[in-house]
Amino acid sequence: MRIVIAEDSVLLRAGLERLLADAGHEIVASLGTADGLLDAVVAHRPELAIVDVRMPPTWTDEGIRAAALLRAQHPGVAVLVLSQYVEERYAGELIAAGGGGLGYLLKDRVADVDDFLADVERIGTGGTVLDPEVVAQIVVRSRQSVTLGSLSPREREALGLMAEGRSNQAIAAQMFVTEGAVEKHIGSIFTKLGLAPVDGENRRVMAVLAYLEGNPR
Repeated sequence: MRIVIAEDSVLLRAGLERLLADAGHEIVASLGTADGLLDAVVAHRPELAIVDVRMPPTWTDEGIRAAALLRAQHPGVAVLVLSQYVEERYAGELIAAGGGGLGYLLKDRVADVDDFLADVERIGTGGTVLDPEVVAQIVVRSRQSVTLGSLSPREREALGLMAEGRSNQAIAAQMFVTEGAVEKHIGSIFTKLGLAPVDGENRRVMAVLAYLEGNPR
C-alpha cells in the first residue's frame, strides 16, 4: 500500500516509516507539518494518509483540519488520524461525513504492532476503525436520543459485541450461531435504528454509537 505520513514527532514518524515498510508498505512521502499534505497526495497518489492531529505552527488542530480537507477533496484516499488526545468535535465531523477508509486512533495503540498493522490494512481497504476512547467521548458529547428498546435480546447482544470491535465471525463464535445469523441480526439492528443502507461500514459505526449512548459507561 502507498502511504503518506504527516507527523511532527521525528521519532514517531521514523518509527512508523520503519514499521510500515517492514510490513511491506511503501512510504511515498513523510512530512513534519500538515502544510504539504494535500500537495503530497496529489503528487504521489497514495492509498492511505496517516495524519497527526496537532502539528506546527500552533500545535492545535492543523493536522485534523488537513485530514478533513483531504477527505473532502480526495475521497478515494483513506485517512488514519493519530492523536495523543481525543478531539471530539473533529472526530465526530469526520464520522458524520460518512464513507469508509477512515480511522481515528490514539497514539498509544501503535504500541500493539499487530493490531495497528491490521487496522492500517482495514482502513486502507475501505474499512472504518475507531479507538474505543474516541467513541466513548463522542457519545458523551452527543445530544442524540436513541431508543434501543425495540431490539431483541439477541440483537442487543450482537450490538454489544459489535461495540467491543468484534468481527461478524467473532460475534458468531461468541453467540454460538452462524455468520449468516449474525448478518441477519445486524441487518435487523440497522433497520430498527433507522440507519439507511447508504454505507455499510458507516452504519456499523453509527449503530455502535447508538448502543454506547444507550448504555453509558
